[in-house]
Amino acid sequence: MPGRFEDLLVWQKSRDLTRLIYELTGTTPFSRDFGLRDQMRRPAVLAMSNIAEGFEREGDPEFGHFLSIAKGSCGEVRSHLYVARDQGYVDEGAFEGASERAVEVSRMLHGLSNTVRRR
Repeated sequence: MPGRFEDLLVWQKSRDLTRLIYELTGTTPFSRDFGLRDQMRRPAVLAMSNIAEGFEREGDPEFGHFLSIAKGSCGEVRSHLYVARDQGYVDEGAFEGASERAVEVSRMLHGLSNTVRRR
């Protein structure tokens, strides 16, 4: 395990997902739908934040708990992406790209969580 959460590949990928979500939600007309925009940004930020918070806590059980929360946040991002696509805020390509990134982070979180649990 690295010495800093910033060195975790899953945190870096989560940060990239957050950056992408902010880009997508910053475009018009998406940016004017304040409710969905904020609902979509929040879990993206929470995913990377929970990875960091869990890493900084002392003990694998707590880290595993925070990884589980982060994984749930990735699912929330994906769910909101469907709403954004259905409303015409993102096209199919943007939807697929962002959804694939969220799935990738979710899979990485699952793998790391299993590793942490086995220690």
